[in-house]
Amino acid sequence: MIKKEVRKLVQLLLIIIYIGFISLGLPDALLGSCWPIMHVELNVPLSYAGIITFVITLGTIVSSLLSERLTFKFGTGKVTAFSVLLTALALFGFSISNNFWLLVLFSIPYGIGAGGVDASLNNYVALHYSSKHMSFLHAMWGVGTCIGPNVLSFFLLNGLTWNNGYLAIAIFQIVLTLVLILSLPLWKKRSDNIEFNKSKPIGLKEIFKTRGVKEILITFFCYCALEQTAILWASTYLVDHYSVLEEVAASLASLFLFGMTIGRFISGFMSVKFNDKKMILIGISILSLGVILLFIPLKYFAYIGLVLIGLGCAPIYPSIIHLTPILFGEEKSQAIIGVEMAFAYTGVLCMPPLFGVIANYISVSLFPLYLLILLIILIFMNLLMNKKTNC
Repeated sequence: MIKKEVRKLVQLLLIIIYIGFISLGLPDALLGSCWPIMHVELNVPLSYAGIITFVITLGTIVSSLLSERLTFKFGTGKVTAFSVLLTALALFGFSISNNFWLLVLFSIPYGIGAGGVDASLNNYVALHYSSKHMSFLHAMWGVGTCIGPNVLSFFLLNGLTWNNGYLAIAIFQIVLTLVLILSLPLWKKRSDNIEFNKSKPIGLKEIFKTRGVKEILITFFCYCALEQTAILWASTYLVDHYSVLEEVAASLASLFLFGMTIGRFISGFMSVKFNDKKMILIGISILSLGVILLFIPLKYFAYIGLVLIGLGCAPIYPSIIHLTPILFGEEKSQAIIGVEMAFAYTGVLCMPPLFGVIANYISVSLFPLYLLILLIILIFMNLLMNKKTNC
């Protein structure tokens, strides 16, 4: 009877964690969806969206690096609740902003809050739940990224403004914060919770000395750089290289995200049969096929390639996260996952803009080659990590 009640509490907590990741994805696609309207109303250049995303990403890097110390002191439940609250306040700030620099200011708590949720929940699920739940968790993020633009579209189609869209998402985040606060006792009921079984937080020096950590960090950097470069530049590549109509290219490029979201649901079921190492190998194999298809000079192969790249990306991120406590130990997992998140966001921050420079001064046709270089480094580092950790 007691075991049944504990199981129900664990399942309830898992549902709350899933909702938390949906909330993480909700605002991620909003800026890109409404920026064509926002920049006109705010009277700033189209390129200024990069300033906002830069500030948000810097915030996520900082909070990811601090996640282990904060979790050590306060626990995952409180860190998650406070991080969602920060994000909610930031989104509310977006909803009342009529000035670009106010958006930049509110981007700071937005980034810090998002990074806190990402790092703390990823580690908690890696420690306490199976690999399938990690895949489903990241699929929930994809669900959030799909819902967010549709919420915005609803308000715009009904004669309201982008501010109303941000306000609706902010209200959802505030409600989630209240739910998380009420759920705090559930986090403490986990009998296998090891968050407080350390005498002190683990420093960066010790993390980098751990065998295999450098390799997994570079793997993460390359993976996120490849994923975000594909998301950002696929549409432009189709338009400039194959003369695809812009509206058609935008729709086709979204197939990447569709493939990744569906792929993570599929990965959740596959992970029952295959371990994390095999799931990463399967993902890399499909991803490699997708990148190779981009080199065939026919646009239909490019379409198929983008879908396969999305499907291939699907299991890699959640499987590496879930593998981290197994490779490096539970006591180090929060610290290492926090640094993994920081490297991931650094890849997002640096590599897509770098390809933008290449596309501008050389040619956007180098898109497949750029992805291939990142993929080769990713494969090499993953193999080296496996060798160093005897995985």
